[in-house]
Amino acid sequence: MKHLAFLVLLCLPVCSAYPLNGAMKEEDPNMDLVQQYLEKYYNLAKDEKHVFRRKDSSPVVNKIQEMQKFLGLEVTGKLDSNTLEVINKPRCGVPDVGHFSTFPGMPKWGKNHLTYRIVNYTPDLPRDAVDSAIEKALKVWEEVTPLTFSRMHEGEADIMISFAVGAHGDFEPFDGPGQSLAHAYPPGSGLYGDVHFDDDEKWTEDASGTNLFLVAAHELGHSLGLFHSANPEALMYAVYKPNRNLDHFRLSQDDVDGIQSLYGCPSFQNSMVSTQSSPPEPGTPALCDPALSFDAVSTLRGEILFFKDRYLWRKSPWSFQPELHLISAFWPSLPSDLDAAYEDSSKDIVFIFKGNKFWAVRGSEVQAGYPKVIHILGFPPTIRKIDAAVYDKEIKKTYFFVEDKYWRFDEKSQSMEKGFPRRIADDFPGVKTKVDAVLQESGFFYFFSGSLQFEFDPNAKTVTHILKSNSRLRC
Repeated sequence: MKHLAFLVLLCLPVCSAYPLNGAMKEEDPNMDLVQQYLEKYYNLAKDEKHVFRRKDSSPVVNKIQEMQKFLGLEVTGKLDSNTLEVINKPRCGVPDVGHFSTFPGMPKWGKNHLTYRIVNYTPDLPRDAVDSAIEKALKVWEEVTPLTFSRMHEGEADIMISFAVGAHGDFEPFDGPGQSLAHAYPPGSGLYGDVHFDDDEKWTEDASGTNLFLVAAHELGHSLGLFHSANPEALMYAVYKPNRNLDHFRLSQDDVDGIQSLYGCPSFQNSMVSTQSSPPEPGTPALCDPALSFDAVSTLRGEILFFKDRYLWRKSPWSFQPELHLISAFWPSLPSDLDAAYEDSSKDIVFIFKGNKFWAVRGSEVQAGYPKVIHILGFPPTIRKIDAAVYDKEIKKTYFFVEDKYWRFDEKSQSMEKGFPRRIADDFPGVKTKVDAVLQESGFFYFFSGSLQFEFDPNAKTVTHILKSNSRLRC
């Protein structure tokens, strides 16, 4: 049988915890439904009938504990109200344990450009709304991988997308409204990779019914080779969550890590406007000048950007030679001679600073509402510019360096931490107090100061190497 991923709604009422020692009433209908849930998603043997009514209930307790652990619940081994509340919600039908977890070879597409075709449409939505939802769902995966997608209007595509009711030719019939919402197959030829939506559902553009974009994005994750995540914030979490921010939807870092484990990080050409490397002009900074310094340095989707005057160099792990570009080729509205830049990878945003203003960019797009004034971050009015900044993804805090001091900003609470500023010399001994830029990589901080680069071990609180600033650019 094909290995199948589908969304299903199990209608289990929320109730208090039940004992598993024979106190269960024989006529309680919930137990049959719970048993079906454990059989379907947690590989409970089907011959364990009426297991909730036996004194010897250890196989069931083990399965409930396994389920609670996977779904991020308190592991009690009881059918408490929180557990029943979660399994009462819509969810994807890929088993959380069992045959699908042992699918051989972790299949993925052997190419980076995939085709898709929308075979037919639901009457619930205008055609352009369906087209837009599918395109948007593919875009969330395209933005974080080297994958690209193009649409076909006839013939056989890699991913065939259709709406159907009841039996529809794949041995997995739909079952009317409110239960199985959709299903999808992992990468491969023929039926594999395809996505089917149950047209007995009420498909909507918002959360008033079943949101087509959210279901499509989840199912397309399966079409690309992802299984389920135990992270409740992930799109690939087993339980369908219609209350996500649809206007500004983003994959969780867990989703990004999962899909990049299959396909790697995006090429910069995917995430930015396509452009050729700028030819040298009079006044262009020399890449291997031993005195070269940088205005700012930041990561962006797996690459490193080195800013100098009105230029930037792109250093990609997929390219042998760094590329020189005009900043305006990517972000026409940004100024040159930048002061600082850093990437918050959890938000897929690079923040760029010049004077007392800062911008947020995602790929090639400057985000709406910017520039903003740096003082909204908590800096006193006396601070007029930032010298350097770096995001520490381990603790989710951003360091801002200004002259001989630094501040630390808590990205979770969106506030500047108390006890700052502190002196750079006190906490980063051996680093020059004139900091131009900072990177974090493999547990080390790399401080750029003039033509030098200081590798700093934050655990040992010592400088371990001193390099040339342009040593990363094959100089």
